[in-house]
Amino acid sequence: MPIVLGDNRYGKAENRVVRITKEGPVHQIKDLTVSVALSGDLDATHLTGDNSGVLPTDTMKNTCFAFAQRHGAVEIEDYALLLARHFVDSQPSITHARVEVDEHAWERIGDGPHSFLRSGGGTRTCTVHYDGTDVWVVSGLKDLTVLNSTDSEFWGYVKDEYTTLAEAHDRILATQINAQWRHTGVSGDWGKSYERARNALLEAFVATHSRSLQQTLFELGTRVLEQGPELCEVRLKLPNKHHFLYDTAPFGLDNANETFIAADRPYGLIEGDVHRDDAPDPGPAWT
Repeated sequence: MPIVLGDNRYGKAENRVVRITKEGPVHQIKDLTVSVALSGDLDATHLTGDNSGVLPTDTMKNTCFAFAQRHGAVEIEDYALLLARHFVDSQPSITHARVEVDEHAWERIGDGPHSFLRSGGGTRTCTVHYDGTDVWVVSGLKDLTVLNSTDSEFWGYVKDEYTTLAEAHDRILATQINAQWRHTGVSGDWGKSYERARNALLEAFVATHSRSLQQTLFELGTRVLEQGPELCEVRLKLPNKHHFLYDTAPFGLDNANETFIAADRPYGLIEGDVHRDDAPDPGPAWT
């Protein structure tokens, strides 16, 4: 039976690019983690060691920094688009580029023009795919931790001989929102779109009386699409940040659903896709 080479890609992962834009004494900061993955006509380098079609990953790293310097503090979607198009259009052997960018937010300390505090409200993300013709832009966020101290239930589920979980009619619901949303176009006000989607996620989380994290997931995705006409699909990954009622009876204390132990693992992981029924085929946009 013959052995053949399958799908493959290579690149430079997690380039830490910090770009300071200095407008007199007032500075702006863009703190990015950039990962590049390229694929194309690269069979020879795997099968025979012929590197004539290989752009070194060190060159990819240098390009990330050079483009940050050349183009300044642009939106991460525009930055990723510039990089993806450059790699495919400048390299005959490369037919597909995937560029992922995480933006680490900083906020000003008081009125200081050049003093910043690292923000903790989640990390903005984007991924751009480009194959020389088609472009997909996927924006998102990760690690946005939220908690409802009530208005959450979980009961009526399947019970078998291994079930020990007690039904809950008033529980803490906490999760770390990891969401990606796919744009139908390749231009627009990326920053405004991001803020609208982020606000929609938070508004839906607050407004939903949850009977399961699955139900909450659908409400989150629906709200993003309802408020974002430029979007066609949302994918969500929601780890359940379990909070279990702690038994304080041995200490002679009643616990009226007030004191909990936060368990970091194992955890339930709820994943799902919410999309418009006419959403175009994403091609490689989710790979």
